[in-house]
Amino acid sequence: VRAIGLLSLPACLAYSYRRWYNMKKIGFLGLGVMGLSMALNVSKKIGVEVIGYDVSETQLHRYREMGGTVAASAEELYSTCDVLLQMLPTHAIIQHSVEEAIRLGRPGNIIVDLSSAAPDIILDLNKKAMNAGMFLLDSPVSGGNPMAEAGTLSIMTGGDPQAFEKVKPVLECMGTPVYTGGSGSGDTTKLINNMVGGAILVAIAEGYAFAAKAGIDLQTTFEATRHGFAGGPLYDNKVPKVLKRDYEPGARIAVHRKDILNAIHYAHKMDVDLPLTDVVLRIMDWANDNGYVNEDQAALVRYYEDKMQVTVGQEEK
Repeated sequence: VRAIGLLSLPACLAYSYRRWYNMKKIGFLGLGVMGLSMALNVSKKIGVEVIGYDVSETQLHRYREMGGTVAASAEELYSTCDVLLQMLPTHAIIQHSVEEAIRLGRPGNIIVDLSSAAPDIILDLNKKAMNAGMFLLDSPVSGGNPMAEAGTLSIMTGGDPQAFEKVKPVLECMGTPVYTGGSGSGDTTKLINNMVGGAILVAIAEGYAFAAKAGIDLQTTFEATRHGFAGGPLYDNKVPKVLKRDYEPGARIAVHRKDILNAIHYAHKMDVDLPLTDVVLRIMDWANDNGYVNEDQAALVRYYEDKMQVTVGQEEK
């Protein structure tokens, strides 16, 4: 006990995790913009070997340059890692990866999907994992690139509660994990998060285009409303970007649109309507069709600029 007491807090946590989980190897698949930061946070904090892989040689090189250990292939992660974290872009890739992890892995392995997937897809994959004696946790994240870098993401995790407790120290390296319930509940919670967030983003775009059309000062509008009923973290983050016409992505429309599509897909499965979310999708579809989908969500204001024939905000010189 004295020896542990002399260690720093991160070292103590790493020591405890190694003892408790018997020095297991962790794999991280998908070293994209967010995945790279997430993998680095885990590798630096957990004290267990973390091996990363991505199909992009550039991202593999970046991970290696930043101190990460890289695998020769995804199959190496599937066959050697007891815990597999994956941050992947599409349903097809998510499904293929989980099925390969099940095929090549061992009973007792834990697969943690940090991507955003439709809950019904995760439910089907979870049955396959259970049949193989493995665990699949749906554990999507929220917070965008800045919070991925800072290790302060919100993490929503569904699946087996004991598997969650085993990987909780790993998830805590990336942010704040909350156990949401059974399989699929993490992804459902993420959909709700992005449905509400999408409605707020569209409301901001509409409101500030309306303000510009009415000819009132936009900065004054922001200062007068930010501490009122409309205010909040998302308002404080996105309105300044709208006013500066700063569409450099912190969170891309494309990624948010994928979650909106997932929400509508799952709503159809449950035979319910999402009229407000349908409007959000229509505006995001416009951004997609007009080449703005890889810009920040603040660029949703472009839709209203087009419809109202107005320019919102001014670029900083």
